Amino acid sequence: MNKGIVKFFNVTKGFGFIKEDETNKEYFVHATGLIDKVKENDVVTFELEEGKKGLNAVKVKRA
Repeated sequence: MNKGIVKFFNVTKGFGFIKEDETNKEYFVHATGLIDKVKENDVVTFELEEGKKGLNAVKVKRA
């Protein structure tokens, strides 16, 4: 399980980005990958899954 912070999330468009704590890498997250509703600066846990354009954050939950 990875841990990070929601850097950006657009509720209207249904996507955003999460910055992982350990690596400082940013991962795309789509609304379909959310378990909990999130907003900017929320601390979250997530898993990574290969998407069309690289790794995506999925199973995203507030920590």
